[in-house]
Amino acid sequence: MTQTWDPGQNGVLEFPSGRLIRGRGLLRPFPAGQHPDFGLYLLGKRPGPVPWDSRWVRWRDLHVPADDADTLDALIEAWRRAESERVEVACWGGRGRTGTALACIAVLDGVPAAEAVAFVRANYRRGAVETPWQRKYVARFRGPWG
Repeated sequence: MTQTWDPGQNGVLEFPSGRLIRGRGLLRPFPAGQHPDFGLYLLGKRPGPVPWDSRWVRWRDLHVPADDADTLDALIEAWRRAESERVEVACWGGRGRTGTALACIAVLDGVPAAEAVAFVRANYRRGAVETPWQRKYVARFRGPWG
């Protein structure tokens, strides 16, 4: 059964394939409405438990992920699951790490790496992908087939 986000919901990014992923900051109150089916949490320390499937990627604030292979696997999982499930990607503020991950998922979805940051800033959050090294990470991101 397909159950995805409402495309008009705050923080929901629609990718070219039609997949919908919600980005959010964990420091803000939990959004009203449905819970995710899967959450990808980008934090320096393991987050607390949530009542849905989730995955943690070790990723310190204002940096790039600690493990590229684990990150790639997690981003692919989020992208695949978003085809038929409600997926959220989140860090503390919902900007830098979340924006970087969403930009990488956009690359997986067919957006050229050189355009992915602009895509996320235009369609998710203007201040997404905060640091020069996060922008460089996205520019170099190729996914498993590129």
